[in-house]
Amino acid sequence: MVHQESRTPSQAKETTSPNPASRLAPSDWRRELLAGAVSFFAIVYIIIVNSSILADAGIPQEAGIVATILTSAVGCFIMGLWGKAPLIIAPGMGINAMFTYTLVQGMGLTWQQALAVGMMSGLCFLVISMTSLIEKLRTAIPASLQEAISVGIGLMLVLIGLHKGGVIVSDPSSVIAVQSFADPGVIVTLATLALTCILYMRKVPGNLLLAIIGGTVLAYLFGAAPSKAASVGSSSWSAYGDVFGHLSFKGVSMTTVIVAVFSLTLVIVFENVGLINAQLNMSGRSERFKRVIQATSFTVFLSGIFGTSPTVSTVEAAAGISAGGKTGWTPIVTGMLFLFSLIAMPVITLVPDQAVAPILIFIGGLMMPAVRNISFERMEEGLPAFFIIAFIPLMHSIVDGIAIGFISYALFHIAVGKWRKVKPLFYIVSLLFVIYFVLQAF
Repeated sequence: MVHQESRTPSQAKETTSPNPASRLAPSDWRRELLAGAVSFFAIVYIIIVNSSILADAGIPQEAGIVATILTSAVGCFIMGLWGKAPLIIAPGMGINAMFTYTLVQGMGLTWQQALAVGMMSGLCFLVISMTSLIEKLRTAIPASLQEAISVGIGLMLVLIGLHKGGVIVSDPSSVIAVQSFADPGVIVTLATLALTCILYMRKVPGNLLLAIIGGTVLAYLFGAAPSKAASVGSSSWSAYGDVFGHLSFKGVSMTTVIVAVFSLTLVIVFENVGLINAQLNMSGRSERFKRVIQATSFTVFLSGIFGTSPTVSTVEAAAGISAGGKTGWTPIVTGMLFLFSLIAMPVITLVPDQAVAPILIFIGGLMMPAVRNISFERMEEGLPAFFIIAFIPLMHSIVDGIAIGFISYALFHIAVGKWRKVKPLFYIVSLLFVIYFVLQAF
């Protein structure tokens, strides 16, 4: 009894909560189910998109679909049972591009070798997550940069949502341009965005899920084309059998392996640290940081075995958090829906981009208040924060935006003679980002 009373609140919470559903009231159950469903519909596009990118690396797309679904489902279950936080695990956008276009097409690795690199990066991440280094990394990041990461990610969500909904398109003269409002997809996206905001402001239960359903109905009424349907049959499982567990370092030099593992690990660690810290703050579960990192790192390790690019704690988890997700049941529900998608792909793909995109835009807006906590008066603090906010969406890379912000923060503090205010570990991290950019140049 004496030992129990001397525990810290967070320790007591962990020991008295053996499962993610401890003491959930009926209303809480409904909230978690809705949050898990919203998170799933916000991230479901990854099944098609990720498998398409993996196909460019040589992995059969049918096998890529199965690999993406299984890895995401297992990752969400691990997050729910171990992390006990409302975060979602799936192959990371940006990291999958690095897997295919950098490791395979750029460095000349086969997809089997790239999967082995992903597994080794996950192992490195797992080792780091098991030590005190991960907490030190978290505390070494200045508060202004942590807030800037949240805002930058929010703006990236807005950009993704506008593009996904067809509101903006690429333009050779002005980079991006607004699509014609005569396009039914644009009308549906903007109407669904309005519906999302109204339902949320009026605190309608299940507001985001209702908005997705409403957007789907509008898309069909206005004739906006739904996503291409896909199915997973026996041929998919046969193709997947040639991918599962087929990772190998055979035929690749040790130097190439070291460079590839170092680069990928750096990207995975700092993208996840930034995302997880921001989302746990958003959900009010910051005490779960270490366990969430461990759940994420273990799934990264498994992704190489399952046959897909490394996973991350996804940006889209913010949708479930905003829908009321508080516990590990949110990702467990999402994981179950991922498994269900193996037999329900034609139904899932009836939900068009125009119904999901407004959710991403709206969530991006919810992440904007963090900018109030950034001090722009001190330029050595404000400019690096601004770089992160601007460069994450404009460079379409969370890692590159964070890297530039970190490097400039260290540089500016040295330049104005305030280098002692920066923790030594932060300088080491900034130097690693410099090395990362140098490696990218060769």
